[in-house]
Amino acid sequence: MNHTTLIVYQSKTGFTERYAQQIARGTGARLLPLAKASPAALAGCDTVLFGSRAHAGRLDGWAKGKRLLAAASAKGARCAVFATGATPAAERATVEQFWAQSLTAEEQAALPHFYLQSGLCYEKMSLLDRLMMKSLAVMLRGKQDKTPEEAAMQRMIAGSFDNSGEEYALPVIEWIRAGE
Repeated sequence: MNHTTLIVYQSKTGFTERYAQQIARGTGARLLPLAKASPAALAGCDTVLFGSRAHAGRLDGWAKGKRLLAAASAKGARCAVFATGATPAAERATVEQFWAQSLTAEEQAALPHFYLQSGLCYEKMSLLDRLMMKSLAVMLRGKQDKTPEEAAMQRMIAGSFDNSGEEYALPVIEWIRAGE
């Protein structure tokens, strides 16, 4: 049986798009930017994956992504979500907090969701995002008695970095393949 997988993604600085491309190469999935996505574009898909970045503690573009996944699920498609972010994947409590802020408890229970560690790219950020990050950096720099987490955050957001890796996409690829 020929399965059709579609990855709908939104990428601002390139990390999510790079992971979407990697997942597509590993599974034969088609790619569709969120801006061009509609319920009609999902017709005939057996599996639909939505991917975007963690932004200000939430999944960017999730309102539209959620509607698209609901439409795909109503037609019998398997659905999942992945998020990219600068937080190291090993920081499980922070990642779990992100998911709790982005997905309801019911969505977390019903929808496979994956976190793919990436990085920061100040050069590709919007002016507003750069200003927010630089303001956070200034606040952290001036703070006395930083917690270890705050000190780590200060070091992490000092400049652009790329901590992405192909190994972070493997659980997503395996999930897709398991449904074929």
